[in-house]
Amino acid sequence: MNIRTTRRGFMTGAAAAGAALVVGINPKGSWAAAHGGEFIPNPFVRIDGDGTVTVILKHFEMGQGTSTGLTTLLAEELDADWETIQIEFAPADTVTYMNTLMGVQGSGGSTAIANSFMQYREAGAAAKSLLVMAAAEEWGVEAGTITVEKGMLSSGDHSASFGEMAALVKEGATPNPVLKDPSQFTLIGTDHIPRKDSLAKTTGTATFAMDVMPEGVVYAVMQRSPKFGGTLVSFDDAAAREVPGVVDVKETPMGVVVYATNTWAAEQGRQALAVEWDFANAETRSTSDMEAEYLAALDGEGLPARTEGDAAAVLASAAKTIEAEFHFPFLAHAPMETLNSVVQIADGKCQVWDGCQFHTVTQGAVGAVSGVGAENTSIETVYAGGSFGRRANFNSDYEVEATMAALALGDGRPVKLVWTREDDVKGGYYRPMVVHRVKAGVTEDGNLDAWHSSIATKSIFTGTPMGDAVVVNGVDVFSVEGVADTEYTIPNFAVDLRNMETPVSVLWWRSVGHSHSGYAMEVAMDMAAEAAGRDPVEFRQTLLANEPRTLAVLNLAAEKAGWGGELPEGRGRGVAVHKSFNTRVAQVAEVSVTDGKVKIERIVAAVDLGVAVNPDVIRAQVEGAIGYGLGHAMRQKITFTEGEVDQSNFPDYEPLRMSDMPEIEVHIVQSTEAPTGIGEPGLPPAAPAVANAIYAAMGKRVMRLPMVDDGIEFA
Repeated sequence: MNIRTTRRGFMTGAAAAGAALVVGINPKGSWAAAHGGEFIPNPFVRIDGDGTVTVILKHFEMGQGTSTGLTTLLAEELDADWETIQIEFAPADTVTYMNTLMGVQGSGGSTAIANSFMQYREAGAAAKSLLVMAAAEEWGVEAGTITVEKGMLSSGDHSASFGEMAALVKEGATPNPVLKDPSQFTLIGTDHIPRKDSLAKTTGTATFAMDVMPEGVVYAVMQRSPKFGGTLVSFDDAAAREVPGVVDVKETPMGVVVYATNTWAAEQGRQALAVEWDFANAETRSTSDMEAEYLAALDGEGLPARTEGDAAAVLASAAKTIEAEFHFPFLAHAPMETLNSVVQIADGKCQVWDGCQFHTVTQGAVGAVSGVGAENTSIETVYAGGSFGRRANFNSDYEVEATMAALALGDGRPVKLVWTREDDVKGGYYRPMVVHRVKAGVTEDGNLDAWHSSIATKSIFTGTPMGDAVVVNGVDVFSVEGVADTEYTIPNFAVDLRNMETPVSVLWWRSVGHSHSGYAMEVAMDMAAEAAGRDPVEFRQTLLANEPRTLAVLNLAAEKAGWGGELPEGRGRGVAVHKSFNTRVAQVAEVSVTDGKVKIERIVAAVDLGVAVNPDVIRAQVEGAIGYGLGHAMRQKITFTEGEVDQSNFPDYEPLRMSDMPEIEVHIVQSTEAPTGIGEPGLPPAAPAVANAIYAAMGKRVMRLPMVDDGIEFA
């Protein structure tokens, strides 16, 4: 197979040279070595004859920094030269490259570093051990006399590069990996290590799925039902086939596919189609209809998600009570690189080129649809231009659609199925709509004594392969996370859930349930603090007395933000703190109000994620999560009119603008605890911190997102 790359080239250095040393775990579970690619199981590192060290990445790179993080872990223990170490994406192989926290090969849930921290360190230490053993034998010296630094081994007058010594490692040699003490780290925890993906991305040499153009490729777009749940009745493709460049039109179980010599022709052909749909089982409601049903459901009985004490009784006799009702819209992920995948089915094999986030699921789904089976399905992973969860779903929807298109074409040519942004915004997967009602009661002396959260939303996991694991007695834990598992100590506490139904496809979205529960929890907490007559930070400190790590980030953020200090007229500060994915984040936002218009001036964040492997990447992730979260909180929403999505692209699904981005400070708590995730935890506290700052500045509580729908006008 020849791959044409007119704009960018594939990464090089993947070929296993004859002198290459591959290190991994053999079928017996022991570290071992082999040459020339003979030893393939579970390889994490390869050392070529010229000394090039290549780290094999089991997680894909969508901008979150795993290519740098995983490389840091391995390079640290190997003592490789950071400047010359290379990266390569692993093939689809669940057994070899399993995400140990997921049980499948995949990236998500802020798990990349958490599940790989020891694995990649041990891989580096094992490789180093083999090189040292070979050098000791070759030079006739004790292994303890050998030092390793930046890809070179030395002892007395002896010295050799990794490449030279790799050729001398004996077949089947068994290493004895010894991990460094953290005090010996030179890369882990070091700031401003150059990212491994930056150069390729900034020079245009990085290969994304959109760049993949195998020889003979056919471009395709699909006409899908405009309403979720609609089915195809008939279509007339006569006009489509008249469009120059269109080569074929086929029906698939997912819709009508138009094939062409380029994407423009394919889109023009799609527009020329005349298609009839059956909407008998489709979503036909408008957003207002759904919201009315959600509110009615909240007035009825819910499924208990957590019950402690007797919240209802205590609320009935509380000295003061607050009641709040929060509304959260459907949200699209809208990654910058729109969805696309290339699939070729030929000679009983299926080849996929994809920015693949969920290898195991995709390999199984594509293998089943193509008819060749997962064992005959290969995935070449390339860079992905963002995801926020969209590229991972239990249906592998866009890869399966590409497979259906290739199967329908039926001539063995590779098919590149492309989603336009309109396709994804109007017909993709969404963060589900949520209505969340909170009641809280405080005592005469200002203590929070009772809390009752009632949530109405559609479950993400019900009916999926993971449903049995995460849906307990009808409660999807991801529908109530961030509230049911709060770290606040509240003696009488209740959370219940109403599962709402709709054909609309829903999916995890950056920070999943925390994306809405964090807002409801932290804005209502501010309201409770006000009812108690106490400072919002001091009120939270009391409730977090039993959670020292979360309390510490709250205190750090408050200190760095100058909480309690004077502010000019028209300015306000707000605070929020939240634990998600085992990472604690507190944020203090500062806003200004001029002529009734709000500007978010500054956000100070404090994070505790255990060992900080790459501080610069961590700061970037927190900054990105804040920006992503604020963009949606300020203006973005997906709404329906008679079952059809109203929005289509960034002009009416408006993301955060550069001028909206506040000044951000990120302070990282130094820790020796095992590392946790950071891709998502920066998002949940951002919007409530801003909402609480808006209240402090102008006395208005923002109960509906996006904020513009609750009357907030941004400068």
